[in-house]
Amino acid sequence: MASKFTLLILFILFFLLSDFFIPSDQSPTNSKQTEFFAVLKKSLSGDALSDWNLTKKPVCNFSGVACDDRGLVVGLDLSGRSLSGHFPPDVCKYIPALRVLRLGGSNNFLDEFPHGVTNCSVLEELNLSFLYLQGTLPDFSAMKSLRILDLSYNAFRGNFPISVTNLTNLEILNFNENGNFNLWKLPENISGLTKLKTMVLTTCMVYGPIPRSIGNMTSLVDLELSGNFLVGRIPAQLGLLKNVRQLELYYNQLFGEIPGELGNMTALVDVDMSVNQLKGTIPETICRLPNLKVLQLYNNSLSGEIPAAIEESTTLTMLSLYDNFLTGQVPRNLGRLSPMLVLDLSENNLSGPLPTDICRGGRLLYFLILDNSFSGELPQSYGECQSLLRFRVSNNRLEGSIPKGLLGLPHVSILDLANNNFSGPIGDSIANARNLSELFIQSNKISGVLPSGISRATKLVKIDLSKNLISGPIPSEIGNLKRLNLLLLQGNKLSSSIPDSLSLIKSLNVLDLSNNLLTGNIPESLCELLPNSINFSNNMLAGPIPLSLIKGGLVESFSGNPNLCVSTEVKSSHKAISNFPLCSKPYNRKKLNSIWAISISLMIFIVGAVLFLKRRFGKEKKVIEHDETFSPNSSYEMKSFHRISFDQREIMEAMVEKNIIGHGASGTVYKIELKTNEVVAVKRLWSKKLEKNYSPSDYDDQLILHKTLKTEVEILGCIRHKNIVKLFCYFSSLDCNLLVYEYMPNGNLWDALHKGWVSLDWPTRHQIALGIAQGLAYLHHDLPRPIIHRDIKSTNILLDVNYQPKVADFGIAKVLQCLGAQDSATTTVVAGTYGYLAPEYAYTSKATTKCDVYSFGVVLMELITGRNTVEDEFGDNKNIIHWVSKKVDTREGAIEVLDKRVPGSFKDEMVWVLRVAIRCTYKNPVLRPTMKEVVRLLIDADPCKPFNSSSKSSQKINDNINDNITMNKDTGHDSDVEGPLSSQPVH
Repeated sequence: MASKFTLLILFILFFLLSDFFIPSDQSPTNSKQTEFFAVLKKSLSGDALSDWNLTKKPVCNFSGVACDDRGLVVGLDLSGRSLSGHFPPDVCKYIPALRVLRLGGSNNFLDEFPHGVTNCSVLEELNLSFLYLQGTLPDFSAMKSLRILDLSYNAFRGNFPISVTNLTNLEILNFNENGNFNLWKLPENISGLTKLKTMVLTTCMVYGPIPRSIGNMTSLVDLELSGNFLVGRIPAQLGLLKNVRQLELYYNQLFGEIPGELGNMTALVDVDMSVNQLKGTIPETICRLPNLKVLQLYNNSLSGEIPAAIEESTTLTMLSLYDNFLTGQVPRNLGRLSPMLVLDLSENNLSGPLPTDICRGGRLLYFLILDNSFSGELPQSYGECQSLLRFRVSNNRLEGSIPKGLLGLPHVSILDLANNNFSGPIGDSIANARNLSELFIQSNKISGVLPSGISRATKLVKIDLSKNLISGPIPSEIGNLKRLNLLLLQGNKLSSSIPDSLSLIKSLNVLDLSNNLLTGNIPESLCELLPNSINFSNNMLAGPIPLSLIKGGLVESFSGNPNLCVSTEVKSSHKAISNFPLCSKPYNRKKLNSIWAISISLMIFIVGAVLFLKRRFGKEKKVIEHDETFSPNSSYEMKSFHRISFDQREIMEAMVEKNIIGHGASGTVYKIELKTNEVVAVKRLWSKKLEKNYSPSDYDDQLILHKTLKTEVEILGCIRHKNIVKLFCYFSSLDCNLLVYEYMPNGNLWDALHKGWVSLDWPTRHQIALGIAQGLAYLHHDLPRPIIHRDIKSTNILLDVNYQPKVADFGIAKVLQCLGAQDSATTTVVAGTYGYLAPEYAYTSKATTKCDVYSFGVVLMELITGRNTVEDEFGDNKNIIHWVSKKVDTREGAIEVLDKRVPGSFKDEMVWVLRVAIRCTYKNPVLRPTMKEVVRLLIDADPCKPFNSSSKSSQKINDNINDNITMNKDTGHDSDVEGPLSSQPVH
């Protein structure tokens, strides 16, 4: 009997332990694993899974898969693999031992949170970052083993999952950039997460006070609560967090004084409490922190002096205190002991001399002290600061000459010395400024001539040298500045004629040469430019005003030139030019005789030169009378994105001068009617055939053009939206690049608004606004990766036959990359157009979707007011946003800015949409709406439906405006209103 019982026991034990004798690849669990990966491979697509072959190797050998000693899958990492398709929801039903699941970054296989993941009871790490997931989140309470939960960069909505406070093993909690949650408060029991080292709740709709209990979370190393709606005082209990290295509370509504107890956080490296309502002095205890590298307190109401202890720091790299009420002098030795990268003290009441050793460490990138009362001369050491990227000292009391070398620093992109008392000439060193994008020296006492070497700073986009004592001619070489967007030289003593070479600057948008001593004719070639703003008034110009400039509505720009005149036929058809005399016949004969004399002299010179060369070299040089790159027989790479009914030859043969309809910053545009009666627009990108002795800058330009083509083709080729211009195909060779688009018969929005060819009623303007918004919302929210256009302006909005808008010109657009997104959107040169640029982009060159929202808001203001973005009425260095914000404090003021040409009674709707435009142009990018929200707001204001100004959405936007109406009041920081760390700090 005992032996039978023993055998029975042995049998049961064998049965229970039989799994251990089954080979691992044949166990039921491993069979389920194989089944899961077969389903996963079938569900997903992407080259990254090419090594997943179930017939040749076990799943444990697949890339991205980790197994334990028993062959059980414990880790699955598919992050950053550019995969698409569908991810199976019940992953832990098949892989019960899974401890690590990483799906985030550069993938597109999820729409909502995979709720089945909450059944993964042993899961320790879940990373779904950068997937832009929507929908609501589940209860996480069952996932007791979780140590890392990273759901950053998504778009979850509904209630925030407070259940995460039950996950007592959490070490990292990251919900960064989830701005669609309902408002929620940090609970007191958050302190129960005693193992938490990283808590990132940035931009995820947290409101209310910071609980004092956070002081008990002593394991914290990284605490980030920025971009929310936190109120109240900063709790002194934060000083108990001795291990915190990074403390970020910026972009909230915190008030009161900064607790001195924060000086007890001796591990602190990075402190950012900017854009709040903090007052009082800067605690000296913080300035004495032994490891402090970054201190940012900008845009608060702090007062008093900068603590002298800050100059003793040996670690400080960034000090940003702009837009406060600080007084006194800057500590004289600031930067002597520490390797400074950024110093921004702008918009305070600081005075006295500037620190001489701020660049002693040789790493300084940003030096920004504008809008203070600094005096004395610029230290000569500033001219040797080779690392500088931005140097802004405008609106102070500085004097003396500009240090030798400062204007020619090799990396500097912005030099702003405006509104001081600088004297002396602009040095020849400007020729070395190969990366200079913006040069502002207006309203000083600069004298001498404008050096021709400025033409070698070929990356210049903006030049403002107005209101100085500059004399002599405008150098003809200025036409080499092909990227120039703004040129302001008014109020000097410039003499001689206007150079024809200005017509070569196809991107020129604002040109002001008024109040000088310029003579001669207005070059006819300038008619090719027709910038948004032009001013030649109060000079000594003579001769006829070019007809196309008159048609462009720019007549007032020629006043104060007694010798300018107009022809009889022009005067009879344009009433606005009644103040100008008729051009006399003697003048015309004199002009004709001059032309004949010049022509004959030129012919004699050419004939003599040809004979000389023939004798000298024994052969004639062939004169090429056409552009070889236009040959229909040339070899081109061609790629189409839609079905087309034309070929390369038909396009090439039609690219003749009579079909040219415009010139842009990147090329010439042709209107071509095909044999099928279809009409297309062809953009030929500017190019330059490289000669044997080409210069490095020629080669750089060629690379830029190819990059521009590639960018526009890659973006537009994959886009399908009714409000995005359609790209049919492209032709590309070494010397000629062509893009073939659908043709828009009603031109661009700027012409429609400002040239007076048509009268757009409000329903049409609203239709245009809504269409643009829908196109941008598609780019920002409906693609696997958001696309930032970066140059939204009225000239880049094309209108079809029914005035439906289409966003065009993606030559400088940027596709945000999932990984390394903070760097991917950064450029060294500011792109975009003056008057439309978001302040933070002009400051940091960091493009975000909120930059496009800002530019759209400017276009919206154009639609509502009918005004240009830049007009003399707005004031020096002021734009339409400043003008509107000064008017809309009252309803009467808001009515006043509406375009008087708009027929019908839509004032309430227009004012309401104007308030949408104001929200879009807030200086603080966090407060701007998304383009999806803008679309909803514009739909609510449909003029074809009954308008209810007391509706919930109307009331919401009115409350928003009333609370923030001063956000756009100009504070003098010009394009730098938000500072270098506007939407995210630079670390």
